Amino acid sequence: MSDTPIDLAHAAMEAAPQDDAARLRFYERLADAELFLLLEKEPEGETISPEVFEVQDQSFVLVFDTDERLAKFVGKPAPYAALSGRMIAQMLAPSGIGLGVNLEVAPSSILIPGDAVSWLVETLDNSPDEVEAKVDAFTAPAGLPEALVTALDAKLSTAVGLARWAYLVGTEHESGMKSHMIGFVGAIPEAQGALAKAVSEALTFSGIDAGALDVGFFDTSDPVAAQLARVGLRFDLPEPEARTEYVQVAPGSDPEKPPKLR
Repeated sequence: MSDTPIDLAHAAMEAAPQDDAARLRFYERLADAELFLLLEKEPEGETISPEVFEVQDQSFVLVFDTDERLAKFVGKPAPYAALSGRMIAQMLAPSGIGLGVNLEVAPSSILIPGDAVSWLVETLDNSPDEVEAKVDAFTAPAGLPEALVTALDAKLSTAVGLARWAYLVGTEHESGMKSHMIGFVGAIPEAQGALAKAVSEALTFSGIDAGALDVGFFDTSDPVAAQLARVGLRFDLPEPEARTEYVQVAPGSDPEKPPKLR
């Protein structure tokens, strides 16, 4: 099996234990990934019962970033729930339970204690401030750390079907202040909050101590969209795969209704 994004981020973190940015990128990959949570029995409606293991007087549940790795660890068919890392962390944080990730089956095997899970949830809960300011001109982006651009690219690659494009541009405001902005074009109105939060997370997990990015939303027919296209660094958001029918078949498939732990 080829290395997964979690494998690669874990290796980078292990290679540079003093690098806070590498550690943050690992936790970002963990939050964004689909993880397979080992259960003690099949889900009952929207209620799940994870297997809980005691290690050095701490409780952990086990997650794997592929179902093949879960099957390899268990050695037999076993019930599981496929959920995002952020959803699992949000469910576990109140109980202080930690995460065992890819234990014994991958180079990214790691135990994450309950306090680190709580820290991750607190970090993910940070929401961007909403401000309104008139922009006088858009310019090509300049002087941004490469780590931030890479983080934005990785984050927006997971925003399937939420917008057509995003442009990173420089901005000049009527007050004389200069800044940078991510302008989303053709975004689904209901997804604007999630996209703004994704940009905020990219800034946080890129390891930049201070800084801010404005976020704007524009229709494809808006003249501003053409201005962004002329000077901006473009990110193409992936389009969803065509589906003829959608059926909710598993707990957690609706991000607004996370499964209940038992």
